[in-house]
Amino acid sequence: QVQLVESGGGLVQAGGSLRLSCTASGINFSIYAMGWYRQAPGKERELVATITSAGNTNYADSVKGRFTISRDNAKNTVFLQMNSLRPEDTAVYYCNANLIHSWYWGQGTQVTVSS
Repeated sequence: QVQLVESGGGLVQAGGSLRLSCTASGINFSIYAMGWYRQAPGKERELVATITSAGNTNYADSVKGRFTISRDNAKNTVFLQMNSLRPEDTAVYYCNANLIHSWYWGQGTQVTVSS
């Protein structure tokens, strides 16, 4: 049974920082590409950042220079360091693991940025 468990969300003032974590179980974590997506109220889910099994990263333009994705294969965990947060970053953040045709999602963690 595959599980992705996110943590680290919360309420922060604009300009502040948060670090999200996602720990996976039930998969061979090191061979999966991992990603963070987010969904704001009334909007579609959008990609925030991804990291391949080789450690290559990709970011949405809106978060480049502010967010950093990383992974620790020994701990089966992917991180999202979020700095200089803005009210428009408010959303539910979801962890994703994917390998070809296998896609898995976490339950999401709420991030709220107050102005």
